[in-house]
Amino acid sequence: MVRTLGWLTAVGLLVGLVMAFGVAPREVTQGNVQRIMYVHVPLILASYVAFGVLALASIVYLVRRDAAADRVAHASGEVGVLFVGLGIATGSIWGKPTWGTWWTWDARLTSVAILFVMYLGYLLLRGSIDDPERAARYSAVLGIVAALDIPLVHFSVYWWRTLHQPPSLMKPGGFTGSTSILWPLLVNLLAFMLLYAYFVARRVRVLRAEAEAAA
Repeated sequence: MVRTLGWLTAVGLLVGLVMAFGVAPREVTQGNVQRIMYVHVPLILASYVAFGVLALASIVYLVRRDAAADRVAHASGEVGVLFVGLGIATGSIWGKPTWGTWWTWDARLTSVAILFVMYLGYLLLRGSIDDPERAARYSAVLGIVAALDIPLVHFSVYWWRTLHQPPSLMKPGGFTGSTSILWPLLVNLLAFMLLYAYFVARRVRVLRAEAEAAA
């Protein structure tokens, strides 16, 4: 199952990159640098899903004390931090030629930085407590609280003045651009969602094996 998911992920990423860099049209204003959107946007949206799954799994753990739910939360948090970190990096690469700077403390970038730091704190909290049950309980609470920043990140471009453009997907009124941009974006979103699922599945396996070895 996990092996099949890995192959599907590899195919999805390959097709997505071909569509992004070979099929999607060159953006009139920004030129080819705009193509990084096909990686940047899926990374950020997949991180939303990762942290959403973390929050839901944390709730399940707090209610049922289900170790499997805690492992899903733990794995999802690690992948989410990786994705949002890469999202910040790709956003900076995109921002330098379009804004003239790698970073600016506007509402979107600041709220994303806060999200990144909170989930880094989630992972650090898990690693700093020796008792596994207590680590799972405390980090579950932090994971749920940190998820409240996701709507703030997504809608910050509407609530405050910001250099960052409005969301390409998941915005009021739906997607308004060309289908020649939409389809490569959706294919890459699917590919990164598959990558998220694959990483989580592999990491859960490792965490389960570690728990069985420690028992």
